Amino acid sequence: MKTIYLAGFDVFAPDAVQRGARYKLLCAENGFVGLYPLDHEADGAHQIFSGNCGLIDKADIVIANLNPFRGAEPDSGTCFEVGYACAKGKKVYGYVDDVRTLRDRLGETDADGFAVEDFGLPLNLMLACAATIVHGDFAAALAACAAEN
Repeated sequence: MKTIYLAGFDVFAPDAVQRGARYKLLCAENGFVGLYPLDHEADGAHQIFSGNCGLIDKADIVIANLNPFRGAEPDSGTCFEVGYACAKGKKVYGYVDDVRTLRDRLGETDADGFAVEDFGLPLNLMLACAATIVHGDFAAALAACAAEN
């Protein structure tokens, strides 16, 4: 049975444990084993980092919540996890609520005057090219994953 690492800022939500349980149940209902970042015991930043990398190492696939978090971009930790998974040769699915292009969402420049790239993608090209981007929620990404795996 293939395993899926469930990446995203959901671990910061007040109901983080319950979300993880729901996502893992959905994985099981679709023939996968879900691995959630809160599955391992960790004391401090370095143990969390090592534990999450270890879970990604065990996973066959990563599904990542790439919606904006604390700003216009996805969670930086989740971005690292996508890059790490990609470097390890894992298939990555990312889900977003809004698939408009970055340029459509942010304009030609951001609030600080920095140019916003115009590649017709809903995310920075380093994420959009590393993952299959799915419009919708975790269930939609899981469905896309199940259809291909």
